[in-house]
Amino acid sequence: MTVSDSVWPDSPLDAVEAAFAALTTGPDPLTLDLDRLGPDTSLPAGVMALPALRDWLLRHPRAYAARDAVWRDLVRRARLDGPSWVIAAVAMAMPALRRHAGRLHAGWSGDGADLDAEILTGFLTALRDRVDLAKPAPYAALCMAAWRAGHEMLRRAGTAVPVQDVEHVIGPRAPHVPYGHPDLLVRRAARLGLLEVGDLEPYIDLRLGGRAIEPVAARLGITVDALRKRMSGIDQRLADALAMGLLSGVVSAKARECLQRQSAHRARTRAGRALRGASRAAA
Repeated sequence: MTVSDSVWPDSPLDAVEAAFAALTTGPDPLTLDLDRLGPDTSLPAGVMALPALRDWLLRHPRAYAARDAVWRDLVRRARLDGPSWVIAAVAMAMPALRRHAGRLHAGWSGDGADLDAEILTGFLTALRDRVDLAKPAPYAALCMAAWRAGHEMLRRAGTAVPVQDVEHVIGPRAPHVPYGHPDLLVRRAARLGLLEVGDLEPYIDLRLGGRAIEPVAARLGITVDALRKRMSGIDQRLADALAMGLLSGVVSAKARECLQRQSAHRARTRAGRALRGASRAAA
């Protein structure tokens, strides 16, 4: 199915629904194999088309385990498997998004499509990075992010206060402390050997950038659980280093040598585990 430019909806939410219809009809529609989501979800057995699954979830509002299982799978697919699954995830949440939009539109005097776009942006931002799948109720977190984005747009509407030209403002313009960059501290920690070079960018992405963990783990070729454990170890080492002043003061040659030895030991241990895993996979 294709939708021509002449009939493409103006509303972002309507546009998502049109794209979802195209993705869930025809010879190769998007579906989910519900048997893969676990034995204790109370979901129907087998493969189900996404529109039918959305209807099932609406008819079973108290099927919390089923909803969590479905949404964890949808979020992972949206993060790892491309734009089609991003559209699918938004469309699966469309009943809630339309409820939010309806309530927020009551206090909005601007273009309705602008508010819909803000709601959609809030949802997509959470879908891409903000929702932690290790926590319960990912669907609720996504919908709440969409609501907050729309509500924030209402709050900002008409509240801008004009200020005098910045070129004529009297007084200092130096930034207020703190104005440093946390990533510089993390890079110093990497130079000292508190984290390995290969972990530097993933750590910055996850801890400072707030990015989703699933794409990062996939890029590194390790499981999400393994990456969580690795990041937790780095967190502890950085906390200890900060407490000892290693990241804010001069580090002695002896301390630097000790940290480098520990880093080399971690690298050898990690390489050994990877080799054993590869051997077991080949057996």
